[in-house]
Amino acid sequence: MLAQEIIRIKRDGHTLDRTHIDHFVKGLVDGTWSEGQAAALAMAMFLKGMSRDETVALTQAMTHSGLVMDWSGAKLNGPILDKHSSGGVGDKVSLMLAPIVAACGGVVPMISGRGLGHTGGTLDKLGCIPGYNATPDVATLHHALQTAGCAIIGQTAELAPADRRLYAIRDVTATVESVPLITASILSKKLAAGLQGLVMDVKVGNGAFADSLAMASTLAESLVQVATGAGLPTRAWLTDMNQVLGHTCGNALEVLEAVDFLKGQATEPRQMEVTRRLSAELLLMGGLATDETEALQKVDHALQSGQALEHFSRMISALGGPTDFVKQPQRYLPSAPVTLALPAPRSGWVTGMATRDIGLLIIELGGGRRKASDVIDPRVGFSQFAQIGQQVQAGEPLAVVHAADAAAAQYALRALHALVQIGDAPTASGPVMVQRVLAGLSSSLQASQ
Repeated sequence: MLAQEIIRIKRDGHTLDRTHIDHFVKGLVDGTWSEGQAAALAMAMFLKGMSRDETVALTQAMTHSGLVMDWSGAKLNGPILDKHSSGGVGDKVSLMLAPIVAACGGVVPMISGRGLGHTGGTLDKLGCIPGYNATPDVATLHHALQTAGCAIIGQTAELAPADRRLYAIRDVTATVESVPLITASILSKKLAAGLQGLVMDVKVGNGAFADSLAMASTLAESLVQVATGAGLPTRAWLTDMNQVLGHTCGNALEVLEAVDFLKGQATEPRQMEVTRRLSAELLLMGGLATDETEALQKVDHALQSGQALEHFSRMISALGGPTDFVKQPQRYLPSAPVTLALPAPRSGWVTGMATRDIGLLIIELGGGRRKASDVIDPRVGFSQFAQIGQQVQAGEPLAVVHAADAAAAQYALRALHALVQIGDAPTASGPVMVQRVLAGLSSSLQASQ
């Protein structure tokens, strides 16, 4: 089978069968497909689209291009569950959700990534914790899951290697923004993790990859249907990303807020709602609750009893971090040498913010990467961020800038001033849980709560 013939079939708008896709994925791994050939097929897929069956076949082929985790011998007591987010600004939900679900009887081997574009990465956040090993060997990973019920780690070289090469090609050939290719990329890694249930958090709004409801719905629907077709039960929620989630954005600051959340000290309502509902969804999928009311009650008990905090502490310790991290996180987390408050220019109500630009501003402060080789500064970011609908008086802080030096802090203040809008009347921020997507149901199913 010739690579150029497979390219021609898709170039002319025809459907690839499984043998074509298997040949392509094998060629990605063993190098028999050149960079040019892989790029050509990626562009053909981008321009001509892919059917649901093609996307399922690509997802399954990339899943089996490397190691597929088998938990049968790991002595784990509970369903294997996970959550994935399409990325946002201040999105630290994974840090709280994993130990909550673990405290309720689930097992969460969460494979996370570094920051991408304007969105922060969960691994970058956990990288702030001294000694935390995001690439443990199998024995250490099993120990963490046995003792903590959760382990947030990075993708290994053995996991879905075809996706790694294809994504690098897509990144430099303007073929990233393809729903079928995004779907296969995300799900191949999740299927390789040996999951029994997955919930997808698809962000929508001016701080999300999917800035329109139509685009987010299309992506969520694709993820749910393809995952289900590939044998992984999956549900999705579209959640609002028209403002910073929670009160912080920036790596060390978000870890500190997550610990405070688990202690019951950081209960920003939107962040609480996303975390509770996504956690409850996983409990339902794993058979750990019979209905949504029971699931939410279990989530609340895990938080209020301190059990979720305990599971988070065990995870940090099992993966090499300090045993007393949750007791005194500020002792271990790096802090910026310069902090400056952004004063409200006038009295009124916060009516909006340019969320994506806020995320990009963190990168300019050094808290993200312009290129993959960049070293990030975990100290920088923003705290005490005001929320849409909040009333402020002139001079009150809209946010606090954390920067490496005075010049960077002043620059961030000037830039941030233009990114938060103050109006004369209160504005409702809209629901944070926008749509729920289930297999076989329309993505227009609205959150009724």
